[in-house]
Amino acid sequence: MTVANTDRGKKMADDTRLLKVESPESGVRLCTLNRPRALNAISPALLAELHATLAALRDDAECQVVVITGAGRGFCAGLDLMNASETRRDESALSIQSRLQSQETFSGLVAAVRVLPQPVIAAINGPAAGAGFALALAAEVRIAAESARFLNGAIRLGLSGAECGMSYLLPRLIGTGAAFDVMLTGRSVDSAEALQMGIVSRVVPDDELIKTTLEMARTIAAHSPFALEMTKRVVWSNVDAPSFEAAIELENRTQVMTGMTEDCREAMLAFAEKREPVFRGRG
Repeated sequence: MTVANTDRGKKMADDTRLLKVESPESGVRLCTLNRPRALNAISPALLAELHATLAALRDDAECQVVVITGAGRGFCAGLDLMNASETRRDESALSIQSRLQSQETFSGLVAAVRVLPQPVIAAINGPAAGAGFALALAAEVRIAAESARFLNGAIRLGLSGAECGMSYLLPRLIGTGAAFDVMLTGRSVDSAEALQMGIVSRVVPDDELIKTTLEMARTIAAHSPFALEMTKRVVWSNVDAPSFEAAIELENRTQVMTGMTEDCREAMLAFAEKREPVFRGRG
């Protein structure tokens, strides 16, 4: 009876956490935004928890892949408008510096995802709006449930649609014309159109979203952690490479560097011996 009560108490505690972090697979961290009644809109408390968790994941030597998803029927509805409306009432008392600091903390969430050494997969269920859309764009891979839909929330509120890195990430993903279509209209893009546009790489039934995402995460996590990190860094760097020659130069240097690691030697030896490699990791 005591054990049962303890387990129930632990589950209740987990259910009340704003951000749940689990390890469903070796090397995989599943981060679930846990405000389902608010469609996982980002409140100040959730924002603080996300920043703290992402900072901890950067130093997590056991973590190979990060998966981000939302509890319930939504991925993330963006900024919590209820909290924001309360803040707006006192805006006249805020300095420009204070407003900028608040905006930088909010948009810094997307930057924190980008600078993680681990690849990030966004498992998108239901709405991904505003900053929630940007959070999904910051991931290296996006898998959508059939219920997923994407929209730029800020433009509907009299704010610029260019927020949280969206003006950088979305045009590079789908082109400027399609990005302007989405960002200027504020219209909802469903999962089928998102797949056609290239916002997501695949669409699956809702009840298969986490299973499919974890299967991909498991495949990625089987590789050398340092090789994964450097692949992420080089691709993001070469998105803005000034020339093809500059991109090749960075690739060449990185290939030599990764080729001199213990993990590379282990991978080649394991391939020759027809066995699974045992990597030492990033640490």
